[in-house]
Amino acid sequence: MKTRVTRLSASAPDDISTLAQAISQGQIDPTRVIAVLGKTEGNGCVNDFTRAFATSTLRRFFAQQLTLSEAKVEERIAFVMSGGTEGGLSPHWLVFEVDASEQNADYSLPGLAAGVAFTRDFKPEEIGRLEQVIETRDAVERAMASAGIQHQDDVHFVQIKCPLLTASRISDAASRGHTTACHDTYESMGYSRGASALGVAVALGDLMEEQLSNEKICSDWSLYSTRASTSAGIELLRNEVLVLGNAAGWDPAYRIGHAVMEDALDTAAIDRALASMPGGAQLTITADNLAGLLVKAEPSASGEIRGNRHVMSDDSDINGSRHARSLVGGVLAGRLGDTRLFVSGGAEHQGPNGGGPLALILRA
Repeated sequence: MKTRVTRLSASAPDDISTLAQAISQGQIDPTRVIAVLGKTEGNGCVNDFTRAFATSTLRRFFAQQLTLSEAKVEERIAFVMSGGTEGGLSPHWLVFEVDASEQNADYSLPGLAAGVAFTRDFKPEEIGRLEQVIETRDAVERAMASAGIQHQDDVHFVQIKCPLLTASRISDAASRGHTTACHDTYESMGYSRGASALGVAVALGDLMEEQLSNEKICSDWSLYSTRASTSAGIELLRNEVLVLGNAAGWDPAYRIGHAVMEDALDTAAIDRALASMPGGAQLTITADNLAGLLVKAEPSASGEIRGNRHVMSDDSDINGSRHARSLVGGVLAGRLGDTRLFVSGGAEHQGPNGGGPLALILRA
């Protein structure tokens, strides 16, 4: 089994020219694509339609490539679009392929294993609540099974795209006699991300379902996952789940490691992620072997970073999550010399306050 990860630059949310070129040159086989992650240059808020624009463009493109309906494409490929490339972050695609043509290979080290799964569509009143937690837990377990990952500890990162509430969705719930987790559409993004992250934590054994309640979602910040990255968008009603880990029988040409950034300046998390992957001690990070970096960013609630005041949460013009993406993106880009980094804002129940999970993917 082999997982391949290809990182491609994008000049606009509908720019798939690099993807088309990679397919025409045989670098990517569209029949093996299971997920496409994208950083788009919108504001990352409720009205960021660059995510939907990118998703519809990719869905239509793969429908043509695979001679399938767009509905069938949605059944096999997860499209995870994260809006916001503030600062120097560069819009790009991360394309994940799985080649299952070679089974039961005997590799000396575990390699990158990937699997996807989808929840059902959520009702508005379920978003940000235990129903979303449990459905996400089940989807993570299905994605692990799809990837052949048998042990929870072998999972290094779970990337999820989840829905949000709009005024019409809130109204729909009310018309049927139901309440929603909140009435602020922007706030609903946090509830959806948080519930999804807690679903990952339960699936991977970091938390027990009995520890959770609706009241604790986006309230009890002591509960979190160290391996979840969730991004909310208006363009869907279900959760789309990509599980990444290392497993025996998978080609170690690609490997993944993870760590937790303790705060926005914690570049040493990259070294810890490298050390966590199989054979990491023998690897170095170069411009040629960096296949992808995925990380969460969030302003610290204390209003401080290492004892110094920050004003990310006090800016009435620009949301704090946008400041955080810019800060963390700049810090990590300076360390790696690369701005094509998948930095996602909004880290509710994803890592400690002011920090967030980080995953490093290398071509060994």
